[in-house]
Amino acid sequence: MNEQPDDERPLAMTREVLEADRLRAHYEKHHPQEALVSNEAFRDSINDMLSHRPPGSEQIDGVYLFAYGSLVWNPCIEIEERQRVRLEGYHRDFCLNLEHGRGTPECPGLMLALVPGGDSEGMALRVSEQHLAHELLLVWRREMITGAYMPRWVTLATEVGELPGIAFIANPEHSRYLPGLSDADIVGRLAAARGVLGSCLEYLDNTVAGLKDLGIEDVYLGRLQRAVHAHNRTERTR
Repeated sequence: MNEQPDDERPLAMTREVLEADRLRAHYEKHHPQEALVSNEAFRDSINDMLSHRPPGSEQIDGVYLFAYGSLVWNPCIEIEERQRVRLEGYHRDFCLNLEHGRGTPECPGLMLALVPGGDSEGMALRVSEQHLAHELLLVWRREMITGAYMPRWVTLATEVGELPGIAFIANPEHSRYLPGLSDADIVGRLAAARGVLGSCLEYLDNTVAGLKDLGIEDVYLGRLQRAVHAHNRTERTR
């Protein structure tokens, strides 16, 4: 039996897809107008981040990543350690316009990002020094392919102290950045949008469930989840 070519196989957010750089191949074939960040630029960005590790990093075998969305429930990389943490100074917001992946140009969705203000709880994922260069390249291919996020060193609070870590925050200069949406606008998009990677509602449900597994009740996400499901129930009865 002949195996399907990579660019014709169903797309999913998996380690295999990231290893083969299939997200890039999908964009290049189906969305050639989209400006993509090169793997060379990814490596330069990773090297720059690693060359500016904050104090305390020398005591850590590798690097912690702050997981606040799909990295919580589907990291796709080799993780040596997980622990619950809090990030001060940033909160979750559905503020990135999504016309690919979990949306389409005709029915755009929204993706979660971190924006300044407040705080957020999530999970610190430690990638060991031995595998750092390769595993971070997979993360950059996942998070940074369009440049809608920016990697930043942040301080993560744990029950026993603070850790330096990398968080991906919204790039306010990017064309996909769409701040200030009302709950009604967000709910409408999350209820309807879907694409080759699945639906926005699936993403929201999985994120809420992943955080609950850590004992985290995110008020913002919980409110949106209830509203989206109520919206869909109303639509089904019409």
